[in-house]
Amino acid sequence: MAPRDPQGEAAERRRLGTHDHSVEDALVEEFENTVTEGANRLNRTWRALVVTGLFGGIDVGLGLLAMLAVIDATGSKLLGGLAFGVGLYALRLAHSELFTEEFLVPINAIVAGHGTWWQLLRLWSVTLVTNLAGGWAFTWVVVAAFPRFEDVLLEITASYMDPGLTLETAALAVLAGFTITLVTRMSQGSSTGIATLANSLISGLLVVGLGMLHGALSSAVIFAAMHAGARTSYLEWLIWFAWVIPLNMVGGLLILTLPRLVRTWELVTAERESQHGGGGSRDDAGTGSDGPRTGAGDPPADVDGPSAGRAMR
Repeated sequence: MAPRDPQGEAAERRRLGTHDHSVEDALVEEFENTVTEGANRLNRTWRALVVTGLFGGIDVGLGLLAMLAVIDATGSKLLGGLAFGVGLYALRLAHSELFTEEFLVPINAIVAGHGTWWQLLRLWSVTLVTNLAGGWAFTWVVVAAFPRFEDVLLEITASYMDPGLTLETAALAVLAGFTITLVTRMSQGSSTGIATLANSLISGLLVVGLGMLHGALSSAVIFAAMHAGARTSYLEWLIWFAWVIPLNMVGGLLILTLPRLVRTWELVTAERESQHGGGGSRDDAGTGSDGPRTGAGDPPADVDGPSAGRAMR
């Protein structure tokens, strides 16, 4: 067997693609996109966090309305889940925030040196609270406008609340966190409108149509049922919520985000080195001693935003 030649392998990668890292060009581009977007989210003002989180909850409420209309007309929960994707599509087009969408993008930015864990805690807590507040308020309007959907709401809420914490419901919560995080990663890999729509419909079909337990999405359904007169109390919802959210985080963080970081760790390392003056890494990536090359379509660099995501081009 011929001895391994790292320099020869790097040269071959440069010949075949635009980067000399041992990952595909598509992953490099996706990493750059997530670092840029994650830094932007981490550095939002308090006002921006509150507004985007509230609209995230409202967009979820819009998806709930579409789901109820379809289930009422067809009796199919799968088709209802697909219709729920309308709200998720609106959420992405409006650049609103959903709590479990924050399991991948901002963490990539933090490990790459473009944010702090305090900023992540602020983003998570504000987004979660405002998602719930926006969803609670908008679902009240939905129930007031369409009282004929009450039976559907009560049935779905009972399927969420009655079983309690079991192996099955725990697995449903883990899968919900994983699915939303996976779709977020898929969205980072493509910016086309049809791909965004497809990702949103897939999310609704799998998470809502299959009855997975998602802290923010399922809570909107439960709130609507409570507005409609369900016997579920806020304390019972809070107990349910207290075990669903951690399991959502297990699905999103441990099953997807952590392996993704391991897969792109050399990109993370190169980005961190560039943040600390590691000029050698940038030269190896083909940027030269004058620093990273910035394309005409790149946003201007600032103190808080990422600078080395494009250094690997």
